[in-house]
Amino acid sequence: MSVEILPSGASAVLVQVDTAEEVAALDAALGPADLPGVREWVPAARTVLVLFDGRHTSADFVGAAVRRLAASAPAGPAPAPGPLVDIPVAYDGADLAAVAGHLRIGIEEVIARHTSTLWRVAFVGFAPGFPYLVGAGTDLRVPRHRQPRVSVPAGSVALADEYCGIYPRVSPGGWQLIGVTTSTVWDPTRADPALLTPGTRVRFVVAGQ
Repeated sequence: MSVEILPSGASAVLVQVDTAEEVAALDAALGPADLPGVREWVPAARTVLVLFDGRHTSADFVGAAVRRLAASAPAGPAPAPGPLVDIPVAYDGADLAAVAGHLRIGIEEVIARHTSTLWRVAFVGFAPGFPYLVGAGTDLRVPRHRQPRVSVPAGSVALADEYCGIYPRVSPGGWQLIGVTTSTVWDPTRADPALLTPGTRVRFVVAGQ
């Protein structure tokens, strides 16, 4: 695993790796490692932000420990599967036909590929509760819109690059919309506001079936 560690303020380091798989491996390894002084970490597309107690732990110490951990992470045990959440989708998104055209397949095949894939939350970002989902072996890679929409409806299920996402609330956005779900992925009144957290497995199902 190729690792670059950069300071990020007085009590955090940013760990840069090459692939989403390496992020997942490091994310899974950090928990059991229980590094002294490390409070939490936040995975992203190609980085993991590691926050530590700056009063008792130094960035040099944490960086060296994370580098040693990263070197062994790919050879470690596979992370335990996260919880499985079913998300019902009405496949009537504004970009569904365009996605099918880009992939040179029919609309029904887009839906079949999307629902037959077991997705995993790689990280959460962009907006509170917005999950970036990845699916192994899924051929649904499509580009973002060159000009983002001013308003995307809450619950929109969308594709962009290698990811699938769900818009937690009305917001601007440039992803390709393939459907909508009634599942609430972000609710600040819940004990756990985010329905989908890193590591959670997601299975999309056709609404009403």
